[in-house]
Amino acid sequence: MAARLGLRGKSVGLLLLACLLALIPAGLIGWKAVVEVRDHFAGAYAEQYTLLQMQRVITPVSRELALSRRLADSIVTREWLRQPDDPARQERFLAEAEGFRQHFASRSYFIVEHASGDYYLGDGYGQNGAAPRYRLSPDEPDDAWYFDTMGSTSTYDINVSADQVLDRAMVWVNVKVMDNGTLLGLTGGGIDLQQFIRRFLGNTPAGMTPMLIDSRGTLQVHPDTARLALGSGRNPAEANDSPRIQALVAEADREPLRRAMQDAMRRPGTVVALEAELEGAPRLLSVGYLPELQWLLVTALDLQTAPLLERRWFWPMVVAFGLLLALLTASFAYTTHRLILTPLQRLKLSAQAIAGGHYQSRLPTERRDEIGELSRTFAHMARQVEGYTRNLESQVHQRTQALEEAHAQMVSAHRQLEASIQYASIIQQAILPDDALEQHLHHRYGVLWKPRDVVGGDFYVFRATERGYLLGIVDCAGHGVPGALMTMLARAIIDHALAREGADDPAALLGNIDRESRKLLPQDQLPASIATSMDMGLVWVDPTAGTLTYAGAKIDLHASDGEQLETLAGHRRALGHRRPARYENRVAPLRTGWTYTLCSDGFLDQAGGRDGFGFGNRRFRELLLAQAGRPLEEQMMAFEAALLAHQGDLPQRDDITLLAFRLEPGSADTSSPQPPEETGDAR
Repeated sequence: MAARLGLRGKSVGLLLLACLLALIPAGLIGWKAVVEVRDHFAGAYAEQYTLLQMQRVITPVSRELALSRRLADSIVTREWLRQPDDPARQERFLAEAEGFRQHFASRSYFIVEHASGDYYLGDGYGQNGAAPRYRLSPDEPDDAWYFDTMGSTSTYDINVSADQVLDRAMVWVNVKVMDNGTLLGLTGGGIDLQQFIRRFLGNTPAGMTPMLIDSRGTLQVHPDTARLALGSGRNPAEANDSPRIQALVAEADREPLRRAMQDAMRRPGTVVALEAELEGAPRLLSVGYLPELQWLLVTALDLQTAPLLERRWFWPMVVAFGLLLALLTASFAYTTHRLILTPLQRLKLSAQAIAGGHYQSRLPTERRDEIGELSRTFAHMARQVEGYTRNLESQVHQRTQALEEAHAQMVSAHRQLEASIQYASIIQQAILPDDALEQHLHHRYGVLWKPRDVVGGDFYVFRATERGYLLGIVDCAGHGVPGALMTMLARAIIDHALAREGADDPAALLGNIDRESRKLLPQDQLPASIATSMDMGLVWVDPTAGTLTYAGAKIDLHASDGEQLETLAGHRRALGHRRPARYENRVAPLRTGWTYTLCSDGFLDQAGGRDGFGFGNRRFRELLLAQAGRPLEEQMMAFEAALLAHQGDLPQRDDITLLAFRLEPGSADTSSPQPPEETGDAR
């Protein structure tokens, strides 16, 4: 790789490496600066978000407070509370309150008559406010909120409460009804807590957690409703046990948080920021005070969720840096070319001339630098090479004559080797049962046999008996001369198995062949690099019973009528494998007009196509379906054409054997097989 880069590439690469090494500390410094800028803008963002949330909280609550005050200050309300038993005054109040109810966020209002403690509720559904819902009692702990509110000096009260009687969780706005300093009752409306939380937390940005607390830190509104201090404002006795924000922050940050809360309450409308650990994670807290509610708004910002760089900034910076680096690289490359590469190119041309035998070629020796010194040294070397060349020419002539004689001997040996391989091919083809196939099956069979070399490791077998016939293909390990020798050995083993087991039990034949091959070629006595396994598929055809029996070792039997394709799968382990297998027969009906095909893996594994992948099982099955209805001779031609088209210019990878047979429609297999010793497997 370094040699292909050349001097220009190496120099440019060195420059780029230096730039990258310089970029690392610069990047670290820049990253630190970006983080600082991020923190600054994150703080400003948190402050603005807190101010916005304060307005979002104040707006609906202020509206409810204003409506509640108008209802409490209404002359109709005060007249009715002075004489609650007057039906006419109550009717006028109900009409007046109905107008207010339609403007309250919860579409409901309440009013308490102080003298009796009667609690009225108008919600427009089951309660219209005409009759009291229940009566408040100072002895009832759940009613303490009312008496505490009426006993306070404030004219209104706002808190979050889950009313057990009303079965509602609300943000209540309670306003005292007074007439010339006399307490007549308490009235107001409320905002549904879930609705208020959705409005408060709606569209919360990622990494931002807003919450509302009172002056003691009690949680009034939080994304996790399980942490809310329901009723803490109405029952001060329970407020001490209510969830507080102080419990969420680290102990070391509680005092800074308390000071920030006090500072915010002293300066309403401002936001106080501090860094604290909230629930075990660092957060930027922003605290703002809402005097109308007497609550504080706290937002917690996770700085890790804030992106350091906006995408609209990042990519222009990357492009600018790339352009700057490209300009620097181009300038460096141009300078290198002018000062170094051009003189070296002249030296190269002179060296090429010397290499061509022109020793008088002038070298650029006029320079007074390292390149000039190199040129002068090269010129001295050229003169020495010229002398050596003249002395070697006579020796080359002598060696050439010796090489020509050796070449003639190699040609003669090559011709003898070719003749031997051709003779071996004739011997190998002699074991192929073409004559027997033609005699018994006539035109009902087709064979595609393509050794990778002149001889190969694939062959096919056929044995006819009085009850039927056996067909099969064998793929021995290896190809060329070793594969051909394996086929001769395999042929002898198959003949021995046929004599022992008969032709009608393919599984028994495979088992016998597997055992005999292990005896003849024991793996523990052979080098590990020598493969002696065989792939084999054997099918016994019984025309009388109308069935076929198949057993295979890494070879499948495919059957198709052009519309459907069935496959009898062979065992996934080859014969002679280091782990013996138990082969089993598979019986199927012999269908008239169907084509039955056996194929070695050389066809399926042949590389080709645009990406150099194998022919593959999917393409092979599609070809079987497309060709199943054609005559078998035409099928073999189509298979060979499809294989060559897929192979293209790539060499054949392995030996290829494809054997197909068929029982024609309307004709039974009436051939009269001769005894095995007469037909056998001979051609």
